[in-house]
Amino acid sequence: MTSTDPASCLVQFAKAPILGQVKTRLQSSLGEQGCLDLHCALVEHVLSQFVHETGVCQQLWCSEPHPYFQQLVEGLPVSLHLQQGSDLGVRMASAFQTCLHHYDKVVLIGSDCPALSVQTLNTTLQLLDEVPAAFVPAEDGGYVLVGLTRFDPALFQGIPWGSSGVMGVTRTRLTEIGWDWRELQMLPDIDRPADLHLLSGHKKLDFFAKNY
Repeated sequence: MTSTDPASCLVQFAKAPILGQVKTRLQSSLGEQGCLDLHCALVEHVLSQFVHETGVCQQLWCSEPHPYFQQLVEGLPVSLHLQQGSDLGVRMASAFQTCLHHYDKVVLIGSDCPALSVQTLNTTLQLLDEVPAAFVPAEDGGYVLVGLTRFDPALFQGIPWGSSGVMGVTRTRLTEIGWDWRELQMLPDIDRPADLHLLSGHKKLDFFAKNY
């Protein structure tokens, strides 16, 4: 990294858009094709929120190679990477370990929270001047954003991913390793039929709120 390169990196995780393998908890409302369409719309919405933000290197980390991702980042200042590992914790740990070799601050987000914004990112980066870790908790008990300035594998080991206990266990880990941290305002993920109304008002996502 040269003196003119960004000191911060934004990593977006996204699953490959494969029919029947994305947004499966919404199939009762959307059907398989609707779930696939919503997944792609959310990936694109989240990516577009930050794509013109200067001073931050933007990276898209995909679960497996897929031509959709190549087409999505074509012409954009976004680099494409492949997640490494057998479960979410290992994949997140690998991404952080890799990126923190090159950047002072690394912020990792998913593709399920359309409410994430540049303001959220900037507030997180400011907090990381004071503490080594910052989070945006999710309303379902997980988190939709984690920012770090240093790496410890304990933050990603033995976490009940996909459950309501993710953030609680993560807080315990943070206490055990002696880190201070900050939390921003809780935000919702789009994972269940009851969440679809939250898409209303978001460009290109309104369709799913109004038509299902």
